[in-house]
Amino acid sequence: MLELRSLHYQAATAPEPVLRGASVALEPGAPALVAGRSGSGKTTLLDLICGLADPSSGSILWKGEALNARQRRWLCGLVFQFPERHFLGLSVGQELKLGQRRLPSEQVEAVLAQVGLQGVPLQQAPERLSGGQQRRLALAVQLLRNPQVLLLDEPTAGLDWSVRDEVLQLLGALSRDRVLLVVTHEPELFDGLVEPGRAWRLEEGLLAQMR
Repeated sequence: MLELRSLHYQAATAPEPVLRGASVALEPGAPALVAGRSGSGKTTLLDLICGLADPSSGSILWKGEALNARQRRWLCGLVFQFPERHFLGLSVGQELKLGQRRLPSEQVEAVLAQVGLQGVPLQQAPERLSGGQQRRLALAVQLLRNPQVLLLDEPTAGLDWSVRDEVLQLLGALSRDRVLLVVTHEPELFDGLVEPGRAWRLEEGLLAQMR
């Protein structure tokens, strides 16, 4: 279980805190969702969970143990809102093996099949993939790290309806054996994916369960 206990966060240059005591407990098995308007602190929340920032106060725990930023980076995988802007590899194969050059080809092929990219040439440039394929590639990069917590920032942004449905089905499958948290400003898109009791709204720095 991933627990956020009374997280407060205020950037050094900000006049007001973004988070004012956000708390939630997340379990694996099904996707969880945090909704909020733009600027409400959703991305900041993900940055804190995955160790890209530290809370001003409060704690983040995994299985009851408080984690520092380095431990959270090992625990979590983060897929950005527009992951194609963060690709560094010149090819799909390079992108998959960044930081993990000794990955067995069988492992790469298995993860590509898991996200529905089997048959995509490893020599192909990531920017030549469709929008949906780029999201799947970003997921594959994180899955190769085998994170126990998978964080997704607006995973359906900019995708057409048919591709959105495919991505949502994939997220449901990926959540079965890990904590999977989606943040979005369009929670209605996830109505068929997120079960009652697993959705929260981030407002005025606090998390409240959605009904």
